[in-house]
Amino acid sequence: MTMNPIRGAKILVTGPAGQIAFPMARALARENEVWGIARFSDPVQRREVEDAGIRTLAIDLADPDFSGLPRDFTYLLHLAATISGEDYDEAISTNAEGTGLLLSHCRDVQAALVMSTVSVYKPHPDPSYPYSEGDPLGDAMLPNMACYSIAKIAQEAVARFCAREFGIPVTLARMGASYGPRGGLPTYIARAVAEGRPWTTRSDPCPYNPIHDDDMFAHVAPLLAAASVPATIVNWGGDDMVSAQEMAAHAGALLGMDARVDVVPAPGAQPGSGVDSTKRLSITGPCKVGWQDGMRRVLEELCPDRVRASA
Repeated sequence: MTMNPIRGAKILVTGPAGQIAFPMARALARENEVWGIARFSDPVQRREVEDAGIRTLAIDLADPDFSGLPRDFTYLLHLAATISGEDYDEAISTNAEGTGLLLSHCRDVQAALVMSTVSVYKPHPDPSYPYSEGDPLGDAMLPNMACYSIAKIAQEAVARFCAREFGIPVTLARMGASYGPRGGLPTYIARAVAEGRPWTTRSDPCPYNPIHDDDMFAHVAPLLAAASVPATIVNWGGDDMVSAQEMAAHAGALLGMDARVDVVPAPGAQPGSGVDSTKRLSITGPCKVGWQDGMRRVLEELCPDRVRASA
């Protein structure tokens, strides 16, 4: 893990038990006072968060009660999201209204990092098209995530309003394919290959910009420094656009196994989710963990005795 880029701050993290937020909050807690809010319906997860040195409060952003939450945070990392289901009203209430209420409560922060998603982009017919920050937004119609892109577009609009209304410097970071030992798309692909299962995706190729936990953590400080009024909007993915097919093949080579990828078209969905990383590179500089090395690390966690020394 990269050395802590922020020290002596009071930081609020939403969704601190999540795949992206937990390693980030845990690392920040080593040299900062970190608070974490979530529903915390699973007491085991809450205990894991608290054992990492993070102070927790149970708050549901669908109907938040902030009466026990301080206002004097230095930074806000709003990483929580509702991603599944088909109830648009609920998804917008949690992702968009909840974001507005949270930013209103935390209006005195020096900067806020609000995580969005590359799924906000209107689908382009070319699966290898790299979405850039100025591209049209639209319903990505992701399989099993019917409400997600619409709710996140609504969230972005609310966050942009809050930046201007309350004078909060905000960075809206559109997440690509995050991953690490706790999960993420490249990790799920690696696990499928290791278990001899086919990976199912929606196009050939189906590109993403995988970004490892270590790089996401290293990017937090520069993304907060880039926060502005009006909000800064930036794609948050890795340097390289890599297809699910390439990731599966690399995992197979590391394990000495055949990798199978099945294509099941999803009409209306983004055929690929790759992004143009030019703006993010100007803010954070290049990533330190290449996707091939990142997948090797993942497989060494999942099945250390099976990974080849060279592949």
